Amino acid sequence: MPIRDFTSHLGKDKRQGFGEIIRFGIVGITATAIQYGIYYALTLLIGDDEPKASMHFYSSVCMTVGYIISFIFNFFASTHFTFRVKANAKHGAGFAFSHVVNYLLQMVTLNFFLWLGLSKQWAPIPMFCICVPVNFLLVRFFLKR
Repeated sequence: MPIRDFTSHLGKDKRQGFGEIIRFGIVGITATAIQYGIYYALTLLIGDDEPKASMHFYSSVCMTVGYIISFIFNFFASTHFTFRVKANAKHGAGFAFSHVVNYLLQMVTLNFFLWLGLSKQWAPIPMFCICVPVNFLLVRFFLKR
């Protein structure tokens, strides 16, 4: 069943909201893949014999590098494609603030799952499950204001 058939009975506002969610999903999956791909590649440089504290620190650094690169892609894709708003200082500031909150949440949850004993390659998976929905709400709030 084509998406148009599914959304044709919805009102204009609901169709736009549904479209935002679909576009956010596309951008979010791409940004998450970029972030995780960079994180994963960099964690291959961390030895498995590292002390736990060092491994947590290096994993956080790897995630930060991936996050920064993903953030740049995400801002332009979110403004132009997902929410179709102009990239300006106001939207940039709100987007940056929402991502500071998201970044801090990611660091806390990543290190929590590492502390629980998940491997450095698997710890981001539950982290993303928690942080992506929170990030959608924050970004939507700041870009649609």
